[in-house]
Amino acid sequence: MKNTLIPLDMLYFDRARKLVSMQLNVPPCKADPCPSYPSGAPALYVLELPAGTASKLGLTVGEQMTIDGDVGTVR
Repeated sequence: MKNTLIPLDMLYFDRARKLVSMQLNVPPCKADPCPSYPSGAPALYVLELPAGTASKLGLTVGEQMTIDGDVGTVR
């Protein structure tokens, strides 16, 4: 990932906020062009977390993302 200093777990979610794909332990990009890490299935959202977080949380494809509280207006 360009301009990122730490490895990431990239979690891809569909319109229904179902986890459809994961790219785990994606390294920071050290030189252009940076590699891409696409979803393995159609996705609308991506959540980037520090590498290892998905494993610590025991996440698996098919899980539902829930958001507690008011998300607010997207600008």
